Amino acid sequence: AGAPVDATIEALVPLLEEGDMIIDGGNEWFENTERRSEALSKKGIMYMGMGVSGGEEGARFGPSLMPGGPKQAWESVAPILKKIAAQVDDGPCVFHIGPRGSGNYVKMIHNGIEYGDMQLIGEAYDILHTIGGLTPDQLADVFAEWNKGDLKSFLIEITANIMAIKDDVTGDGSVLVEKVLDKTGAKGTGMWTMEEAVRRGVPSPTIASSLDARYLSSLKEERVAAEKILKGPTPAITSEQKGLIEDVRQALYASKVCSYAQGMNLIKQTGLENNWDLNLGEIARIWKGGCIIRAQFLDRIKEAYGRNPELSSLLIDEQFAKELESAQDAWRRVVALTVSEGITAPAFSASLSYYDSYRRGRLPSSQLVQSQRDYFGAHTYKRLDTDKVYHTRWSSDGVTEVISS
Repeated sequence: AGAPVDATIEALVPLLEEGDMIIDGGNEWFENTERRSEALSKKGIMYMGMGVSGGEEGARFGPSLMPGGPKQAWESVAPILKKIAAQVDDGPCVFHIGPRGSGNYVKMIHNGIEYGDMQLIGEAYDILHTIGGLTPDQLADVFAEWNKGDLKSFLIEITANIMAIKDDVTGDGSVLVEKVLDKTGAKGTGMWTMEEAVRRGVPSPTIASSLDARYLSSLKEERVAAEKILKGPTPAITSEQKGLIEDVRQALYASKVCSYAQGMNLIKQTGLENNWDLNLGEIARIWKGGCIIRAQFLDRIKEAYGRNPELSSLLIDEQFAKELESAQDAWRRVVALTVSEGITAPAFSASLSYYDSYRRGRLPSSQLVQSQRDYFGAHTYKRLDTDKVYHTRWSSDGVTEVISS
């Protein structure tokens, strides 16, 4: 990404003719793609920024492809890309996302959702292992069983596999996952996703908490030192193992819905601002195969946007709303348990807070914060009973003035 790609394009351009095409299949910042598309179009060269997801398996068996660029360019390469892409029950995992940087953008948000998904599964593992007392072999069975139901996905599948892998370095029969250093890496697309969420004003707390969790994990030396100083609860092994497993399953599913809702809202908002004319249901469809977040659950998302292409949030889709209502008692028990036992579950907690904030028609904390802003900075406010804009002299005579009507 960045300067190396610019240098490569600069070297290629003298060798190209009008009507030729460049395809960038890397994880690129979408605004670079926008800039290059405009510059190259003036030379008669078509430029496509194509997101590619799938890892090693995708390279062998077909990835999910997210091409953005001129319609003419897509039509030229579509027959090839449709054969390269992963194949699922309703077609190849590729379609023309939209113009210019749209393909790179969708891939970037895909990765942000991936961050949330992985963190939620990691927290489920921590809860079941630390509070549930499940052994790695038992956890392998639990995740394998979950992979037969509504959580069926690539990430759940590989988690079951990871739990079963023994440490072949020591050869002592212990599981490998417990020997892995607890510092999670990041390559930048999660950070880009959150930069975009902040810039667009799209709340994405599940994804944000997953990124924060990676940053906190990198403070290994500090955490080891803090462990000797900072006090908190010592988690107790529950006697209700079966009930905990089911509660965590439901909490994981509900939190997963929130993570995807946040990502899809960010894609939708940016698409509207850039006039990309995005098809959210079709985007969900091409993630069903090949990519890292491929999951059975994506069929439900496709269906939700099929019912209502203008859906403001997946949370209020009739089917998802029913599922979230059904899961919320278990969800609340899990979050409360992690707090009382001192177990870290930021993505579960952030997801539940997101749900609770979104379902409240009035937020008293926001009323106070806006009042504070007007108090110290004269930032003004609106009232619930009128559309007029006001400022109150809170610190002096308490008189309220109408600023505009």
